[in-house]
Amino acid sequence: MMSCEPNSPSNPSSVVSVETNPPNTNYTPAFEGQTRIGAVVTQTPYEVNVITSDLQSPWGIVPLPDGRFLVTEKAGKMRIISTSGTLGEAITGIPPVNSNGQGGLLSLCLDPSFTTNKMIYWAFSEAITGGNVTSLAKGKLSADEKSLENVTVIYRAMPAYSGTLHYGGRVLFAKDGSLLLSTGERSDLVTRPQAQDINSGLGKIIRLSTDGAPALGNPVIPGDNSRPEIYSYGHRNVQGLAIHPVTGELWENEFGPKGGDELNKIEAGKNYGWPIITYGIEYSGGKVGEGIQQKAGLEQPVYYWDPVISPSGMTFYDGGVAEWKNNLFIAALSGKHICRLVIENNKVTGEERLLSGENQRFRDITQGIDGALYAVTDEGRMYRIRKK
Repeated sequence: MMSCEPNSPSNPSSVVSVETNPPNTNYTPAFEGQTRIGAVVTQTPYEVNVITSDLQSPWGIVPLPDGRFLVTEKAGKMRIISTSGTLGEAITGIPPVNSNGQGGLLSLCLDPSFTTNKMIYWAFSEAITGGNVTSLAKGKLSADEKSLENVTVIYRAMPAYSGTLHYGGRVLFAKDGSLLLSTGERSDLVTRPQAQDINSGLGKIIRLSTDGAPALGNPVIPGDNSRPEIYSYGHRNVQGLAIHPVTGELWENEFGPKGGDELNKIEAGKNYGWPIITYGIEYSGGKVGEGIQQKAGLEQPVYYWDPVISPSGMTFYDGGVAEWKNNLFIAALSGKHICRLVIENNKVTGEERLLSGENQRFRDITQGIDGALYAVTDEGRMYRIRKK
């Protein structure tokens, strides 16, 4: 167990940014505070425990109503973990996943009526004719919790592509009961333009009913043959989705290329710009497209990171630490920390890096029913973070 005590002021105006490395570009932010905001430091003493180190590349974690957790592992297994860290046997009935590259069994969420219907929804990369797709499936957890019953793949983000990168793969329920799924644009130059293609399921946030049909009330995106399931578009690789506990609004994060990781507040039908605008550059060092960061009709990120932190799962906090109330916590992969963002009036006003000394690639984070934060890492650990 680690204990964490306050050691510096929490006022962001009194300290510099948490980011001390130089940016990859000299791009100018669209507004003050869009990047490298002042650092904050948690003043409330908190403790950190490693619940287990025995997971195999976990990807998604959700709390069960009784306080246990349901976790996915990249290779294709789903397990229940007790509050003490005991791992259950792999739950059977999950369709085969293609775990090559960035693929595998990705995130999961529980039906809002899980206590009565036991329905689970999960995203995964699936090999089909023509290549691989980001797919969404559902199934009922059996009474003995050993298998999933009546499993159905309810959505596939088409078209298929033979690459193994940028699947997106985060899934959760909105407050209105609709199902949200993120997809990536599959990374390669040949697929990248599909983020802007409204007749493609790639590089999108998809909004569905629980049977996989386009949800009622989806935006009508102008253009020929726009897909009715599209909620927003112009995304690169969205691995973080979260619903604000007060407003019910959808927020997302996505990977930039070299620089330009983004945090966005999502509005129906809006275009978030990739690959037309970005605060990042190609991995080779060249410009992405025309090398522009702003264009009329394209949304600006609320916040961006350069260099990248590789943001993955995220959650808003509404537990017992008062100063964390409604803060956003993001699992950072290459950043190897949990990013805490203070957000006021839809603007980031402070940033903190938690658990940066653990040297772990944080993949997902959730809040347990006990109010503590729980995070999983690519290296197989599950952490609990709670007030002392």
